[in-house]
Amino acid sequence: MKHLTIIFPGEQSNFSTVACIAGTFEIIAAANSYRRSTGKKDLFTVQLAGSVEKKEMYGGMFTVKPQVDISSIAKTDLIVIPSSVPFYQKAGQENAVLIDWIKKQYKDGAEVASICSGAFMLASSGLLDGRNCSTHWAHADAFRQQFPKVNLKEDQLITDEKGIYTNGGAYSFLNLMVFLVEKYYDRQTAIYCSKIFQIELDRNRQSAFAIFTGQKLHGDTMVEQAQIYIESQLNEKISVDELSAKFSIGRRNFDRRFIKATGNTPIEYAQRVKIESAKKALETSRKTVNEVMYEVGYSDVKAFREVFRKITGISPLEYRSKYNKDAVQ
Repeated sequence: MKHLTIIFPGEQSNFSTVACIAGTFEIIAAANSYRRSTGKKDLFTVQLAGSVEKKEMYGGMFTVKPQVDISSIAKTDLIVIPSSVPFYQKAGQENAVLIDWIKKQYKDGAEVASICSGAFMLASSGLLDGRNCSTHWAHADAFRQQFPKVNLKEDQLITDEKGIYTNGGAYSFLNLMVFLVEKYYDRQTAIYCSKIFQIELDRNRQSAFAIFTGQKLHGDTMVEQAQIYIESQLNEKISVDELSAKFSIGRRNFDRRFIKATGNTPIEYAQRVKIESAKKALETSRKTVNEVMYEVGYSDVKAFREVFRKITGISPLEYRSKYNKDAVQ
């Protein structure tokens, strides 16, 4: 039988941590149950492990007590790191113990999966350096600043690379668990779990849920002024040559500084600002797709639809149908 360890992040725990722990236990229990119904033995035994005895949260509403101390597990096959308070500061001694244990287990052959902001703990181990990773879109800017060696793909729901799995935000961890069930059990068991828990199979993007706000914590005043200018010119087509000239800087150097500060090229940034405005219009008004398109500076329907789908993963009509009931009645 394989062993699955759920990490308990102690002082960094929050409501989402509790949900991730409970959800992981429940889905693996259902997968084992289905496996038994086909005449096979359980595939996984699951343990919650940490380096603190217990943690009370929200005035005693929840008390989480790890089943075992992390040091007592000499060998595991799969590690699940739940969502927690992101490590915007250096990991404390408690988390250093957990991180060292994760690194050793991975070296010894274990696979590792992080949920939502659990990617911060995983990235702190160095195991994500040079690899793709996802996390909650709301933490993307802070994650990039703290872990510049990691290739963050915040539009992706799940990444799978060399025995390391990461996923996007919040309750999308349920999709990751079904993904892992298919990987370790089989497709039929994953279908069973998806039906029992009503989790959509094969969802692979979180783009439609993202709210683009623009990274402005970089400290580059010129880039911030350029961002503000781009955001004020929603209905205009942005020329990067004109923009760089406006700030008296060469195009090449302008592009380099902009990408370093925001993670986007100036064109990508302008597209994201325009599409975010279009999304809000589609959510809150009865305007047609063409009307919204003109308002955000596009005149080519095909180009607008292509950029919209590239950023959100769905078409403008699909987006409006998903988020604006009044408009589709």
